[in-house]
Amino acid sequence: MSEELLYQIALTQLKGVGSVMAKNLIAYCGSAKNVFTSDKNKLEKIPGVGSVLSQSISLHKPALLKAEQELKFIDQYKIKPLFFTDSNYPTRLKHCHDNPILLYYKGNADLNSKKIISVVGTRTPSEYGKELTEKLIKELTALDCIVVSGLAYGIDVLAHKQCLDNNIDTVGVLAHGLDRIYPAVHANIAQKMVEQGGLLTEFTSATNPDKENFPKRNRIVAGMCDALIIVESKKEGGSLITATIANSYNRDVFAYPGKSGDILSEGCNALIKSNKANLIESAADLFYIMNWNDEKQMKTNNQLPLILNLTDDEEKIVKCLSAKAIKHIDEICTEIDLSASKVSGLLLQLEFSNVVKALPGKQFKLSN
Repeated sequence: MSEELLYQIALTQLKGVGSVMAKNLIAYCGSAKNVFTSDKNKLEKIPGVGSVLSQSISLHKPALLKAEQELKFIDQYKIKPLFFTDSNYPTRLKHCHDNPILLYYKGNADLNSKKIISVVGTRTPSEYGKELTEKLIKELTALDCIVVSGLAYGIDVLAHKQCLDNNIDTVGVLAHGLDRIYPAVHANIAQKMVEQGGLLTEFTSATNPDKENFPKRNRIVAGMCDALIIVESKKEGGSLITATIANSYNRDVFAYPGKSGDILSEGCNALIKSNKANLIESAADLFYIMNWNDEKQMKTNNQLPLILNLTDDEEKIVKCLSAKAIKHIDEICTEIDLSASKVSGLLLQLEFSNVVKALPGKQFKLSN
């Protein structure tokens, strides 16, 4: 394991340094190691740092000690650390402003698979919810995809089980370190998932599944997918938090409707009613809205449109799209190295100019 990885882990252990601040520090200092070796006065000049935080960084010995312990754990259990600048870090998650700077992964699934679907729901599903989940996962066998969830009671673990039974890779995102499984009764399922998918977390070993960790877990479930599907949910709960985060990330959200007045369907019905989720009755609705039915039939247009007065950034997008018939906005952001907000604005302008055509599922192609 590299020396830089030691400092990357240590950076996540500093009090007062979250993922956004950590990325800011690395941007100014050049590397995680440089954050720790920089002069205190230099650190104080970084926007948002100040004297208190710079003092915390300078007293970094406990963070380095924890990082050394974690390096041993990673090596012993063959865990893959994924730093946010690494090529194998989940690309979709990379474009979320509050994404974790470091993830720990144990498994064999490609976290940058072409299609990733997150499935979440209540911890106490009805028979209706169980049937919907089983039916959905079976229908997803027609698609080459990965299914992500949180390994929690209820819909989450049922989705994982069905994926294992139907030979679909499935990844569980944890709210604690990889030295344990919570709930413990899901340990056998988790072990199977390592062989057919994986386990992913931003937390180091010896981290308890504390209450405040679950919303952090939910943002990873929301951020690393193309589409989030909610099967059953009460009016308040983790699933609705995940849906809110997914919408903030411009992910496509889907919810199964339920009977009016049904407690377990109140959350889903509210999302649909407020246009915060697409109504879904089967995977066919997902395929249609995400434009996955006709993906292979779409004609490739490799010829660049003869449009004058394109800006340099607009030309980058046009050239990016000319190499492939359809691309997701995250692919475009990665290839031309611009932020999601910047690319969204450029795509909108190109759409107004009839250069680019927007498709369902945050996908785009050149206009014919």
